[in-house]
Amino acid sequence: MAGLNVSIAFFFLVVGVCQGLRWLSKRLLPPGAYGCLARELAGSLQLCMSCLELRMLEEIGPWGGGFGPDVVLTLLFLLFVVHGASFDGASANPTVSLQEFLLLETNLPATAAALLAQGAGTGMGWAVTKLYWSWELTQFHLIQNLIAPECSSSIRTSPHHAAVVEGTCSFLFHLVHLKLRQSHAMYRVPALAATVTFLTHTAGPFTGAFFNPALAAAATFHCSGSSFWDYVQVYWLGPLAGMLAALLLYQGNVPRLFQKNLLYSHKPKYKIPKARVAAHVEGDEPRGKRKGGKSNSEPRA
Repeated sequence: MAGLNVSIAFFFLVVGVCQGLRWLSKRLLPPGAYGCLARELAGSLQLCMSCLELRMLEEIGPWGGGFGPDVVLTLLFLLFVVHGASFDGASANPTVSLQEFLLLETNLPATAAALLAQGAGTGMGWAVTKLYWSWELTQFHLIQNLIAPECSSSIRTSPHHAAVVEGTCSFLFHLVHLKLRQSHAMYRVPALAATVTFLTHTAGPFTGAFFNPALAAAATFHCSGSSFWDYVQVYWLGPLAGMLAALLLYQGNVPRLFQKNLLYSHKPKYKIPKARVAAHVEGDEPRGKRKGGKSNSEPRA
């Protein structure tokens, strides 16, 4: 349990440091630079470091620490609740940023800046976590350093099946995200955390269940066992296709690409009862006749 306590302290430290970065950058940078750069970088850094440590516990904990997957899933849910409450609107996920771009909520420069910040944040998170592991504060980290050079791919099925799995996870995640994005954070944050936990538990044995291209690139692209194209197909194209499918199903169109709704017809919000329309027509007809009668009538000689 000592190793687990160190990891929990690491999670608190990561959240505290990233929260300090957000606080400092919000006061030093203009709102635009903070929104698409600093906020996304801090969120991606926090997400990457937390997920890498949690992934290490998932792989080594059952036989190195004697705790089961229920501990990891509980930590995963709690971490995503904390992330959702502390990210300050950042997505830390390239597919979410692209979804906002396709919904006309952001422009191209802001989206490109967000994607670059997410890539830089996950790269920094991977480097700092590797440095932290090198200190070997626990037996878990010692074992992690021994097996790190021989890490294997997280794709444990065929690439096509793995791409479908990641795409399905992304599809379900984005459907929930689209449905709840206007909801209060009190309901949105735990619902998204529960969705991520369920999808990770279900799809984790096949692909690791990242459905986040930046996080997957930092966590597994350097491992042997799969080609670079397999990684791109599974962890980049799969989630992107899932996001597009969720957006099309939810909206009926992709506003950035085309406005025509392919799935749903727009109907008037209010309907006029037929009886009222008929009464209105009948009420108008006599007035028309009376008006016509007066205009056509002439005095007799």
